[in-house]
Amino acid sequence: MPHSPQAKKKALTRVKRILGQTEALQRALEDGADCAPVLVQIAAIRGAVNGLMSEILESYIQEELGAVADEEGRSARLAQDMTALVRTYLK
Repeated sequence: MPHSPQAKKKALTRVKRILGQTEALQRALEDGADCAPVLVQIAAIRGAVNGLMSEILESYIQEELGAVADEEGRSARLAQDMTALVRTYLK
């Protein structure tokens, strides 16, 4: 969970954007829109949710593993590796 005011604001902005996209999808479905634009909207929502998930997971990994101090910096490297893995998986 993002704890800094900037990170929290950024996450909430993403949620509001996702909400707007979801409302647009609902309107399109209610209005009987063609399949192609509806599918594009669904893909956009999925991408936005994946971006939010990535951001929150990265924050969590950094908080949990980045805070663990060790002499060799292994925890910091592990946090970086896991963050890169999350980004790759959610793309």
